[in-house]
Amino acid sequence: MRRFYQVLPLCFLLSCATYYQMNLIFNQEFESGDMEAAEKTLEANPKAASSKEKFLYFLNRGTIAAMLNKPEESNIYFEKAFIYGEDYRTNYFNEAGAYVINPTVIEYKGEDHEHLLLLYYKALNYIKLGDRESALVECRRLNNRLLKLNDKYKSDSKYKRDAFIHNLMGLIYDADRDYNNAFIAYRNSYNIYKEDYIRMFGVQPPNQLKQDLMRTAYLMGFQTELAQYEREFQTRYEPDNQEGGDLIFLWNNGLGPVKDEFSINFTVVHGEAGMITFVNEERGYNFSFPIEQKEDDEEGADLSDLEFYRVAIPKYNERPPIFKQGTLTVDGRTYSLEAAEDINKIAFYSLDQRMGLELSKSLLRLALKKLAEKELREESEGWGAVLGAFNAYTEKADTRNWQTIPHTIYYTRAHLPVGVSQAILNVNSGREIAQSHEFTFHIQNGQTIFHSFYSLESIPQRRLNQY
Repeated sequence: MRRFYQVLPLCFLLSCATYYQMNLIFNQEFESGDMEAAEKTLEANPKAASSKEKFLYFLNRGTIAAMLNKPEESNIYFEKAFIYGEDYRTNYFNEAGAYVINPTVIEYKGEDHEHLLLLYYKALNYIKLGDRESALVECRRLNNRLLKLNDKYKSDSKYKRDAFIHNLMGLIYDADRDYNNAFIAYRNSYNIYKEDYIRMFGVQPPNQLKQDLMRTAYLMGFQTELAQYEREFQTRYEPDNQEGGDLIFLWNNGLGPVKDEFSINFTVVHGEAGMITFVNEERGYNFSFPIEQKEDDEEGADLSDLEFYRVAIPKYNERPPIFKQGTLTVDGRTYSLEAAEDINKIAFYSLDQRMGLELSKSLLRLALKKLAEKELREESEGWGAVLGAFNAYTEKADTRNWQTIPHTIYYTRAHLPVGVSQAILNVNSGREIAQSHEFTFHIQNGQTIFHSFYSLESIPQRRLNQY
């Protein structure tokens, strides 16, 4: 018993550490832009490939390889993550364990937006390799994922349609000169921006998307649709017959949010017929659970010895990017980079939408723990106290998430003349901080090329580095 209490402080530190903190060295290397060191840190932990966090391990290996310009290796890991998502099966034994210990005993299966974004990376890797056909395969996979999301959620308030992913599919079909499928993808994207993204995330349809929608309608001879969009956008489409090609420039800005945990205080209200209600008046929460009463125990396990306690709940911490605006200048012409996907807002929104489910799971777990503790105390006060301490120290929220994704994805389409062109990316914070990056592109007539650039700079969040 004495030995148990001696190791409790260590257990407490481990149980309180978030996923970010447990991988602090890797995160610091990644955030500083030292991708070689970050890759070595991952390589030094091969057991992670078979751990309960294998999905995140594959995603991080794929991200690092992509940023080190190793697209083939990157896609090997992203494909492993994709297959994991396709083959994921609920382990009911571990699910039961989550109600005895905490949700981290379950394999991390990933958030909906994470499964979509890994295919975004895969498609870009194939484009970089010049394998457009494989990139189109990823487009079809993306569409299947989106269809599954739509079947999974019935409520229109859920994140189940992704405007940026449809836009990306349109860009890839467009580059392959499949203008019919490009038009369909652009139209779907525009409708989702208009119907979902403005309301949920405050993200407007990009002007470039509107131009691409009208252009592909024109190329397909869809005069009715073109006239409709001209009226809606209050503009007239003018065909551009200049020689040259196009550059699709994607700016992956900042870093996505980090999962943390916070606590909510609850009061227990005992009702009739074995009902226990958890109440938090400040937030208006009210959750009831039936507790079975033993025939030989008139009082039953009514939690009468515990009336007030806290529950750990997951939350996101934003990592605000330093840079807020970006432009791309090519041959004296400047193009604005427009926000197409706010991953930070999607993550916050999705978690908020399921907060009721997260709360109910946490409260049910706590109720079961306290019932077991009470029953053990009736047999042995000492071991009951041990179980109570163990329950307290192992109670935590699931803080796992993909932490190497961008905060926001911006893009633009720039026209390039045939031959070699110099491009300058200018990004700024809206105030005094600014950076410039130069690129050289070679393009043929009628060709569309893609390029992605990463800005990892975020406003320091000291609390993320605390242990």
